[in-house]
Amino acid sequence: MKLSHFNFELPEELLAEYPAENRDESRLMVLNRKEQTIEHKQFKDLIDYFEEDDVMILNNTKVFPARLFGNKEKTGARIEVFLLRELNEEQRLWDVLVDPARKIRIGNKLYFGDDETLVAEVIDNTTSRGRTLRFLYDGSYTEFRKKLTELGETPLPKYIKRDVEPEDEERYQTIFAKKEGAVAAPTAGMHFSKHLLKRLEIKGIDFAEVTLHVGLGTFNSVEVEDLSKHKMDSEEVTIGPETVEKINTALKNRRRICAVGTTAMRAVESAVSSNHTLNEIDGWTNKFIFPPYDFSIANAMITNFHTPKSTLMMMTSAFAGHDFVKRAYDEAVKEKYKFYSYGDAMLII
Repeated sequence: MKLSHFNFELPEELLAEYPAENRDESRLMVLNRKEQTIEHKQFKDLIDYFEEDDVMILNNTKVFPARLFGNKEKTGARIEVFLLRELNEEQRLWDVLVDPARKIRIGNKLYFGDDETLVAEVIDNTTSRGRTLRFLYDGSYTEFRKKLTELGETPLPKYIKRDVEPEDEERYQTIFAKKEGAVAAPTAGMHFSKHLLKRLEIKGIDFAEVTLHVGLGTFNSVEVEDLSKHKMDSEEVTIGPETVEKINTALKNRRRICAVGTTAMRAVESAVSSNHTLNEIDGWTNKFIFPPYDFSIANAMITNFHTPKSTLMMMTSAFAGHDFVKRAYDEAVKEKYKFYSYGDAMLII
């Protein structure tokens, strides 16, 4: 498959600037792979497609307020700093992206907050926009992290042109988020409300949690026509024994196993044993899933509507079939479904 196979016309007004008023009342397109049918539902209707002992795989990563604004020493220029990952806790070293990058060189210092108690020094260039920063803060590590949280804002995707609003802190996060470390939300999970989770639980559906800390690499544009040459950034992934047992039991009993989001799918597909069961994992994955691909764990998937030529759309196509997804996306555009992080959802069974 080539990059150009994943291009389509996406009208700008279909990119969701805000989430649905109620989490579980966003729209849901249901794709049945066997029947090749498409249905239009609300997200809360999801419950009708699952039975007792089916399993939903949830990514419990938590988004931290990764976007900071600092001022460059001497010139006072306003610089956006996007925290990607912590490299060294003791030395307070972080991998970041800076914007505008052309102004930021090794040795420069950036000052944050009105009182400028937090300072960062640029110690390395990693990519055209990437830098390594050493943070200087007069306080314990816990106080330093608290300061970062205080100064940071919710890292809404760049396509959202409005300013961050107070409700984004809650809505750009799943209600089952626990383990801090993501710089972008696992957006398929954002459609679940407490009420819907409770109803699913009462029906006997089981939840298995994985952690994949979503990095910006998931959204990096693919620059090569030959997909086999695209390299994904590594993201941290953890799957513990309890999840492994739940999922392997469901596999053995031929239950419906649903990956909630592309990140949950990548997590489990990064930990497949030689006999196609799930293993524990505590490490990193740079797995890139595109057609053709044989999935070993999940036989259903919830995902949002993705942008053209994205790795997320490629994974969806690998799971549902390229022609079927293309047809579904054409219909989504025609029916004015909302796309991307705050957009509507798709269930593939």
